[in-house]
Amino acid sequence: MCLLDEVIDWDAQRIRCRASSHRAADHPLRSHGRLGVASGIEYAAQAMAVHGALAGAAPRSELGFLASLRGVRLHVPRLDDIETDLICEAALVAADGGSALYEFSLDAAARRLLSGRATVVFDASGRLKQS
Repeated sequence: MCLLDEVIDWDAQRIRCRASSHRAADHPLRSHGRLGVASGIEYAAQAMAVHGALAGAAPRSELGFLASLRGVRLHVPRLDDIETDLICEAALVAADGGSALYEFSLDAAARRLLSGRATVVFDASGRLKQS
């Protein structure tokens, strides 16, 4: 499931992506005909994964996951009623090669929809093999 339409810009520390899929009637995260704002965390997670791959911060892996979320603030109840494209930003705070801490936000026009921090484990398969 790829929710992002494009990478607008990126560098070693941050990424900014655009998405329009939140308006799709067949969105895979819709429930009871609605797309709740917490689904925006998946947009952020995908932006973090793309950033890790582009910036070389993440080893190539097929198994990764969000290890934790902190300080998540939901500013609206849903995403499917947002008429403009979503802009997702993620900024790398710290990384250790197999995981990273990011600050993220999701906006539409000049309106903040959600924000928070996430720890991402990029190579869970490698960590499982070490156990």
